[in-house]
Amino acid sequence: MNKNEGIQIPFMDDFKKGSLKSAIEALLFASGEPLSLQELVNHTEEKSKLIEIIIREMMEEYENSNRGIKIICIKGSYQLVTKSQNADYIQKLLKKNKRQSLSQASIESLAIVAYKQPITRIDIDEIRGVKSESAIQRLMERELIKEIGRLEVPGRPILYGTTEEFLRQFELKDLQQLPSLDLFGQDEVQESEIEEN
Repeated sequence: MNKNEGIQIPFMDDFKKGSLKSAIEALLFASGEPLSLQELVNHTEEKSKLIEIIIREMMEEYENSNRGIKIICIKGSYQLVTKSQNADYIQKLLKKNKRQSLSQASIESLAIVAYKQPITRIDIDEIRGVKSESAIQRLMERELIKEIGRLEVPGRPILYGTTEEFLRQFELKDLQQLPSLDLFGQDEVQESEIEEN
């Protein structure tokens, strides 16, 4: 069932609705950064529920059409982004090499930060069993993790956490959308049961 079914925008003709969609699209485009619902409400001078309904409708329209862009939601803020199937064209335009995939060490470190944040490098090293300094540096260069503070102990080690770029890259609205670690444990239990039989 469509989320917008049954929700009607009161007393809004197609022209006004189209104008509002146009304004929201222009704001998201001009900003280049995510805009919160409240920022969109302030700039359009419309009610938040109305803006929320319009944005949901726009997200569906973008997703279901052959457009090169879409609207994503990150931590309650909205942003215009290019669709992933157009990455090669964008990279040619920007004259960048194809994104190098993350090394195994970087993937492990990123997963640990994502699930255990805020976390220190020493804690990451202990979980992985090897040093993670270069992996952490690469993740910071790619803006997938960042320094989010310092631990209040002698030496005050840096605490790391994920960034909005991390959410964007993995198409997550927020960290609650990360798969549950319980799922991974169940898979291992099932595999060991299969091996025993």
